[in-house]
Amino acid sequence: MGKIAFVFSGQGDQFSGMGKELSERFETARSVFSLCDSVRPGTSEQCFAGSDEELKMTVNTQPCLFAFELAAAETLRANGIAPDMVAGFSLGEVAACTFAGVFDCRTGFSLVCKRAELMQEASEKVNASMAAVVKLNEDTVRRICSEFNGVYPVNFNCPGQITVAGLAEKMQDFSAAVRTAGGRAIPLKVGGGFHSPFMSGASDAFGKVLSGVKAGKAAVPLYSNLTGEVYGDDVAGTLSKQIMNPVLWEKTVRNMISAGADTIIEIGPGKTLTGMTSKIDASVKALSACDIDAVLAEVGKC
Repeated sequence: MGKIAFVFSGQGDQFSGMGKELSERFETARSVFSLCDSVRPGTSEQCFAGSDEELKMTVNTQPCLFAFELAAAETLRANGIAPDMVAGFSLGEVAACTFAGVFDCRTGFSLVCKRAELMQEASEKVNASMAAVVKLNEDTVRRICSEFNGVYPVNFNCPGQITVAGLAEKMQDFSAAVRTAGGRAIPLKVGGGFHSPFMSGASDAFGKVLSGVKAGKAAVPLYSNLTGEVYGDDVAGTLSKQIMNPVLWEKTVRNMISAGADTIIEIGPGKTLTGMTSKIDASVKALSACDIDAVLAEVGKC
């Protein structure tokens, strides 16, 4: 019998209203949102009714997505669907760590709030943005990036899709170079140049925060963005370095599949990771908790 993996999503799929129905229907979800509100008042209201511009601000995006993701994951667990392994994309890795028991919910949420604050501060110091490059291979994307000072390949998502971070002033010319090479650069709904050298200050500061936090052992295999492998003992180093280094997502998913995962459930308000899973291995059952009834029906009957 195959295994189930939960993958917690990153920034970009947030929208006003996310989690409202989930909270109304499931007591477990309400409890998570309530706890998050006790740490950061107004979090659930931002999820349920915040404007798109408000939710695009990193300092808001990350806590709101964490709250939704943990609420959805705990709801699935309360209904008998639990993963054999977990991973998270960027901020989703903090949610994955929390769900797996490395941090308790209050600590995990406090950490993601601090992470968001530090990354917001770093992004305000440099006018940078991100774009997903599609239809080009890794070597080509790396070559084009090397032609521009301040543009970096940062997220290796799936075949034919690599995210770059770059100085805003360079991105128009970079996009033109991508088109010339036969690809397309799609701007992302994020507020900075994450997983790049622009985030070095945030990475160092978050490492200091994490050094004062006691981390437990994950209850299930927990995969790292930094290496694409199962976590080692250095939780603080792994999570802090992740902020300024590329996300090795395709490698992570392939390693989870090699470890037996044949059902991968995206824990997030959208289907970005679900689409990536299908492109990495079409034989894997890829589902999203944004339609929790479909997940309960599909996986609950297995």
